[in-house]
Amino acid sequence: MNRDTLLKGALLSLSLLAGSVLAAVTPQEADSLGSSLTPLGAQKEGNADGSIPAWTGGLPKTAGAVDAKGFLADPFASEKPLFVITAKNAEQYRARLTEGQMALFKRYPDTYRIPVYPTHRTASVPPAVMAAAKDSALHVASVNDGSGLSGFKPGSYYAFPLPRNGVEVVWNHFTRYMGDSYKRGFIQATPQVDGAYTPVRFEEEQVYPSQVADLPAEDAGSLLYYYKQRVLEPARLAGTVALVHETIDQVNNPRRAWVYNAGQRRVRRAPQLAYDGPGTASDGQRTADNLDMYNGAPDRYDWKLIGKKELYIPYNSYRLESPTLKYDEIIKAGHINPDHTRYELHRVWEVVATVKPDARHVYAKRHFYIDEDTWQIAEVDHYDRQGQLWRVAEGHALYRYDRQTSYLAAETLYDLISGRYMVVGLRNEEPRNTQYGITAKAYDFTPAALRTDGMR
Repeated sequence: MNRDTLLKGALLSLSLLAGSVLAAVTPQEADSLGSSLTPLGAQKEGNADGSIPAWTGGLPKTAGAVDAKGFLADPFASEKPLFVITAKNAEQYRARLTEGQMALFKRYPDTYRIPVYPTHRTASVPPAVMAAAKDSALHVASVNDGSGLSGFKPGSYYAFPLPRNGVEVVWNHFTRYMGDSYKRGFIQATPQVDGAYTPVRFEEEQVYPSQVADLPAEDAGSLLYYYKQRVLEPARLAGTVALVHETIDQVNNPRRAWVYNAGQRRVRRAPQLAYDGPGTASDGQRTADNLDMYNGAPDRYDWKLIGKKELYIPYNSYRLESPTLKYDEIIKAGHINPDHTRYELHRVWEVVATVKPDARHVYAKRHFYIDEDTWQIAEVDHYDRQGQLWRVAEGHALYRYDRQTSYLAAETLYDLISGRYMVVGLRNEEPRNTQYGITAKAYDFTPAALRTDGMR
């Protein structure tokens, strides 16, 4: 055997080895998506006692009316709670509650409660997104110890529908289908202990590379999305604009962020818009990576996959988004008004993130619970550096049946120590609900465009 033959054989062996490393799952495993499992990797069957039903395809696109402003009719408006969990009976349901929920009962024994309704597995996605999830299962792999992706391209979704570890579960949250590019207005509130608050009104846009006609070549394989957020009210904050280029590998290619300060009329790089930097206009009540329950680079944590469990989580929160409600009816002292919340029993993935020994973050540990049907994070318990449970996040999700996407009617972050909290994403009094299918040019998401946005 000559030298050239040996060299070719060695190269072939290395190629096969590289292929085996990069292949996320086998074709046989991928074939379980849409057959024995749902197209996104959840268990199709219900649970043993029938309190979680089998998945049968989700709600149809015609499940309810959509008004002229884009608000959805509640398909379950006539339902009543099966029971209500309070501080007095919480121990009876402890096995299906998080430590954070138990702590909220202790912190607000007279007012916090969890109304539990019948479970409906409403979620689905368009056929093209189902196909993209299966393609991801076959071709996407993690790099840099889970901090980035290879094989994930524009038009991809759900990086790991058959996850093998904790960080892959969280990547499914990052890469979930959100109805394609969108624009929306919403408020954020950080009430005082007595419930007094000043709403901060935002406008945000999130646009995906596959939907930008003049996408720069250098962004085609490196970005998850473009994101822009503008403060509209109150007057003292109005005109501040944040721009983020969310990258696929935030170790080799860190998140690119800029802020336009209306007072200074200057655009600056904003490395603080990441990790535990302060959240915009949040009065210190959240970090940058608290938005959307968790966002950004996962490289500062070690991720442990615990498995699945059944929990009472916010779900089908159509009432909480209703335009018939005023913000004052929702935002109360201590926590949002439980009269307008809805919880259901669902299976969730349980993942624990612990700060690496050589890294730092104000949250030393985070305990995540991620809905198996949508990969939306539903609950997060945040622990400080002393190991004390500090903040509890809840994502009040609903299924936008007309767009076949799941998203949050609101997300809350409760500070157990100060007695304050943050609620972000409320749209009840806005002139219209989320708009999908928006068009954008790459220039709209450049630092040069921020000054114009801030002065509009």
